[in-house]
Amino acid sequence: MDQPVTTALRTVSHDLPIPPELAAFMSADWAATPLPDGIRLPVADLTPARRARLSARFPGERLIVPAGELRVRSNDCDHRFRPHSGYAWLTGLTGEDQAGHVLVLEPDGPHRHEAVLHVRPRSPRVGEEFYRDRRYGEFWVGRRPDLAEAERLTGIRCARLDEAGQLPPGRNAAADPELAAALSELRLIKDAWEVAQLQLAVDHTTAGFEDVVRALPRALAHPRGERWIEGVFGLRARAEGNGTGYETIAASGAHACVLHWIRNDGRLDPRELLLLDAGVETDSLYTADITRTLPLSGRFSSVQRQVYDLVLAAQDAGIAALKPGASFRDFHRACTRVIAEGLAEWGVLNSAEGDLHRRYTLCSSGHMLGLDVHDCAQARAEAYLDGVLEKGQVLTVEPGLYLQPDDETLPAELRGIGVRIEDDLVITADGARLMSGALPRTPDAVEEWMGELAGS
Repeated sequence: MDQPVTTALRTVSHDLPIPPELAAFMSADWAATPLPDGIRLPVADLTPARRARLSARFPGERLIVPAGELRVRSNDCDHRFRPHSGYAWLTGLTGEDQAGHVLVLEPDGPHRHEAVLHVRPRSPRVGEEFYRDRRYGEFWVGRRPDLAEAERLTGIRCARLDEAGQLPPGRNAAADPELAAALSELRLIKDAWEVAQLQLAVDHTTAGFEDVVRALPRALAHPRGERWIEGVFGLRARAEGNGTGYETIAASGAHACVLHWIRNDGRLDPRELLLLDAGVETDSLYTADITRTLPLSGRFSSVQRQVYDLVLAAQDAGIAALKPGASFRDFHRACTRVIAEGLAEWGVLNSAEGDLHRRYTLCSSGHMLGLDVHDCAQARAEAYLDGVLEKGQVLTVEPGLYLQPDDETLPAELRGIGVRIEDDLVITADGARLMSGALPRTPDAVEEWMGELAGS
């Protein structure tokens, strides 16, 4: 059996003392509970090639990829742990029990590395850790694999976590920009398994949006209806996956003009729109990222439809620009061109030329998607923002108009309206496939969909 890691127990002020007779009693008469011999992660056959690609970039160098550490939320309560995306991609390990673990790629000749996973041994039923340590004790946070079980799960040689501190220094992904960039760039193109996981995330997210529409009557009656919406979607995310891939934006009325509105404490008004930006993260940690702007009454007003139609036209233009070999920035340029021309037609701008439209759009029209909602963010500009699209990349297209309620450049009827339409797409050999097409995009289809769900 693994020996315990010799660190101080994580106890708190109100824990009860343990008399010697109780300590002796707690350490006796426990049955063995091994995991089945045949356990193996579904992605374990794919991770060696991923590690080999990283190895090829840094011949002869020790590479250190930490899972990350627990972070205190308040006093003695930690945030729920999620491992670093690079660590998850290289190991396939995604659970909350990975806190503190470290993957090390040890040089094994001039052109290859051996992967060694340094993990916290299982909390054995001797000593006090298993029932007293609130952070890592098995009775507090659940069972974790022992070293042999972790090897069978991952196909990676495993060593004790405390041995990692005795290793010579190397490049550490938590502090080395070049290694962090490589981990991002290697994830830009998704393999078939990753695309399938992203499609699963999208499908669960679609179900979550349907849940929200069905829940609108109760949400409209609640004094904090936005939070009701957040909770309904969160239930779907936790029931079907690991949770939400990012904090849900449930923004009604003028709150939709705040791009990352996550307070979600407002009342819903049936005369207004709800901007819902939400994504389910699968157990494998791949996340969807979808936005729909919905009329809370079930029907768009004429001015709401006017704004929605312009954003939809912009999104259509952006999607049409997606194809292998196109500049990554092309779809954003296509989106903003349509919006600038529309604002000029409305008389909000004197001309569609220049950057003045950005007062009303504020941000880019999309980003890469994968293990992170803003995936591959550490990649160098020449590989991502200034690069070209390639088959297998997954990204969002999400133009928006955010017409602030106090903006005197706007006619009164437009003020306080925020609209964003966001979909997830995978680049194919000749264009892009809409992964989130099960959710309606046109205003007529949105109204029909909401009416059908209201009656179900």
